[in-house]
Amino acid sequence: MSTTEDYYTILGVEKTASADEIKKAYRKLAMQYHPDRNPDNKEAEAKFKDINEAYEVLKDAQKRAAYDRYGHQAFANGMGGNAEANPFNGFDFTGAGFADVFSDIFSEFTGQGRRSRQRSYAERGDDIRYDMTLTLEEAFQGVEKEISITTSKECDACHGHGTADGKEPPVCATCQGSGKVRTQQGGFFVFETTCPQCRGTGRVVLEKCKKCRGSGKEKIDKSLKIKIPAGIESGTRMRVAGEGEIGKNGGPKGDLYVFISIKPHKMFARDGSDLFVEKPISMVQAALGGNFKLSGIDGQKIDVNIKAGTQPNDRLRLKNNGMRYINSDKRGDLYVQFKVVIPTKLTSEQKDCLQKFADSASAEEKGFWSKLFE
Repeated sequence: MSTTEDYYTILGVEKTASADEIKKAYRKLAMQYHPDRNPDNKEAEAKFKDINEAYEVLKDAQKRAAYDRYGHQAFANGMGGNAEANPFNGFDFTGAGFADVFSDIFSEFTGQGRRSRQRSYAERGDDIRYDMTLTLEEAFQGVEKEISITTSKECDACHGHGTADGKEPPVCATCQGSGKVRTQQGGFFVFETTCPQCRGTGRVVLEKCKKCRGSGKEKIDKSLKIKIPAGIESGTRMRVAGEGEIGKNGGPKGDLYVFISIKPHKMFARDGSDLFVEKPISMVQAALGGNFKLSGIDGQKIDVNIKAGTQPNDRLRLKNNGMRYINSDKRGDLYVQFKVVIPTKLTSEQKDCLQKFADSASAEEKGFWSKLFE
């Protein structure tokens, strides 16, 4: 005992405070007066020791009861040295007990809390990735594809345990199955590291299964049918639950993730649910108008009307002729962009016709064009 000040006063709590209130008060003060936050501060160091001494007593129901009845004398060597009258005689506040107190608080701050000491032996299986390439037509209408993947199944010889005798491996003696070991440094800090003996698994395989070499699983080739919904877009990731690698030691299977990519189309470009196509037309069609048929992404023929006076890069919107929205019958639009083709080789007759066309222009039109080139 290093202080004669009342323990409740040191922690700033009432004598009727609950165990949780005492713990919260201690945590707050311990962080405030910790030596790392108060280097070379003797007063803070002394306060820190008093805080820990008070908490060590008040956190324990039996010690707290003795303190409430006898005060500091409950832990003094006075009381005749009678072990029965003074069950806490000679208690050491600087040994392992103190380290455990600080370790407990440290665990709260790191989010570990009070977990089961023994690690779960079962582990979830790994996920598998599969890359699938579709045509734009397949993406439009939806398709069912059969794929082959390499996955795993439980080893028949060891039943997934990886052991020669097919039984669960024994609990690691070094970490007692927790998968971690604790080391204390500087008197206050307790560090947890992965157990070097079992490498964090909590168990040690003494003799490996010869068939699977201790992995507990065997590789197999498997075929699956994957249903691709209509309207799917490039970059979509589809999850197929439970079709990944088998879990270890009875753990759940991983998942299969199918990543979709769509080949570039020779005619259509896609933006979400809309499609775009470029259509070359002659300058006569642009000037006089006309019509033609266009094959849509669904294979249907679409009537396209060119209005007279169409300009280069003019765009025509054809509603409900684009891609399907995923999981819906609704469709986007198709946009036709006109590219006016100017002939590079003309016959004498064609040149005469164009010259006559130019000469027939009104004075107003000629004046307009001449101003453009001034």
